[in-house]
Amino acid sequence: MTAFAPESIATPVLRDFGGGPFGIYVHVPFCATRCGYCDFNTYTAGELGTSASPQSWLEALRGELCSAATAFADLPSAVPPVSTIFVGGGTPSLLGGDGLAEVLDAVRANFTLAADAEVTTESNPESTDLPFFERLRAAGYTRISLGMQSAATHVLRILDRTHTPGRAVAAAGEARAAGFDHVNLDLIYGTPGESDADLDASLDAVLSAGVDHVSAYSLIVEDGTAMARKVRRGELPAPDEDVLAARYERIDTRLSAAGLTWYEVSNWAATDSARCRHNIGYWDGGDWLGAGPGAHSHLGGVRWWNVKHPGRYAERVAQGGLPVAGWEALTAEECYTERVMLGVRLRSGLPLEALDAEGRAASEEVVADGLADIHDGLLILTDRGRLLADGVVRSLLV
Repeated sequence: MTAFAPESIATPVLRDFGGGPFGIYVHVPFCATRCGYCDFNTYTAGELGTSASPQSWLEALRGELCSAATAFADLPSAVPPVSTIFVGGGTPSLLGGDGLAEVLDAVRANFTLAADAEVTTESNPESTDLPFFERLRAAGYTRISLGMQSAATHVLRILDRTHTPGRAVAAAGEARAAGFDHVNLDLIYGTPGESDADLDASLDAVLSAGVDHVSAYSLIVEDGTAMARKVRRGELPAPDEDVLAARYERIDTRLSAAGLTWYEVSNWAATDSARCRHNIGYWDGGDWLGAGPGAHSHLGGVRWWNVKHPGRYAERVAQGGLPVAGWEALTAEECYTERVMLGVRLRSGLPLEALDAEGRAASEEVVADGLADIHDGLLILTDRGRLLADGVVRSLLV
């Protein structure tokens, strides 16, 4: 085992690569405004003041990537080619096309990319245009994920989203015109005040965009957010579980009829190649480096996370080594729990052999309840089971 980074910084003890795909996640912590439902590690210019900027963040990112590559070089096996890169946030598109090109250049300067590497960036529709997408395509990005959330103005207002209805669809068209074959639109359903007609309008818009991937997430009111405070004060109703279930069924029906097939409970793709390989790496328990403020990493059963504030992050990188805030070596029980939690959500199914004796016994009850089927030794959720996926997980982890 090899420790990485100086003793003055609390850093994990690395284990060797697990032998599967290796991905890199880059966290961009900047947003123009803060959405009321968001609890991600993001900051507006007013919140940061002069403590950090995109320029200081990018310089620190280069330093972190260099330190990581140096640390990985000490492992018994060679660093595998990077199979996926995902730039998320925050709002990566605020960096502009040139800024995002620099991010990819920083990865390339320290790691070898696989010939068929999937390179994704999230983007806010309002901070994109055709030249932006053309710059990204020329830089080597292969996939675009756009935050649409809803096509209804009043729903966007409740979510504190700043883009206008229709802009997400237009941005998707621009991305495709720039040469992107793989474009995703994100939806959020179950927002207070959203009607069935609102959801149908959003789905109409998504399908008119001709994208090959759709992600749809139920609204979760996270503690500490502005929306949570409004719900607590009675200004907004909490999301209704029955409504959320009905909305999910509505989404699945429409997307399936249009040729988009679910491959994870909240994700649909037109083809196998349209699936987000980076996220699949997470769900399959793969290895990845998370770079940027607050980013999480995983390597060989060890997980670590960076300091959150961009200013402090830059300071720690400048000290040398990696800006790690904490780490943990996952126990066998923790690895088992994560394998079940994530594997159950995949259409490819959870191998019965991955379950312990109690889990296999519980799987028989799950099947008897109509929540899953067994095919070729794989436990696969039924349509009803997808609505109750969390309950299925709890049953299996007896």
